[in-house]
Amino acid sequence: MTMGTTTTQAYGEPWYWDNRYANESGPFDWYQKYQSLAPLINLYVPRHSNQHHRILVVGCGNSAFSEGMADDGYDDVVSIDISSVVIQAMQDKYSDRPHLKYLQMDVRDMSAFQTDSFDAVVDKGTLDSLLCGSNSRQNAAEMLDEVWRVLKDKGVYILVISRTELHCIVCIC
Repeated sequence: MTMGTTTTQAYGEPWYWDNRYANESGPFDWYQKYQSLAPLINLYVPRHSNQHHRILVVGCGNSAFSEGMADDGYDDVVSIDISSVVIQAMQDKYSDRPHLKYLQMDVRDMSAFQTDSFDAVVDKGTLDSLLCGSNSRQNAAEMLDEVWRVLKDKGVYILVISRTELHCIVCIC
């Protein structure tokens, strides 16, 4: 894809996100911060001392969302993003918190993860981004196939989408 491509068509491209995060100074949370969604997440992925939940945050960017989950008691939070720039920044930022894992990975190919390996997948804007780009149907289908593959039986997919900047929708699947 060339640099002349419109911004929305570039959302599925690593170079777009690398450029964006190379020039973005602070954390940015798409749609909602963890504190706003915590009651829903706690309801569908309850924290119990006798239960261990492995959570995957897809398209994490430089959001503080995963940090909020860890601060709230979730002890195995894995965050992925297509941008190697943002993942390196997040690995550096949280190097002192080993239970926060940041990996560079394309959500459309999460073959590094075993099938049925996560209790929950949190998506704040990743599916939205793919739907705005080129080959949107194919990219969305590939992403959702991978999400379902890595989710455990009875796992939950928490999808936060938006159609306007003032309004978001949370879907629990």
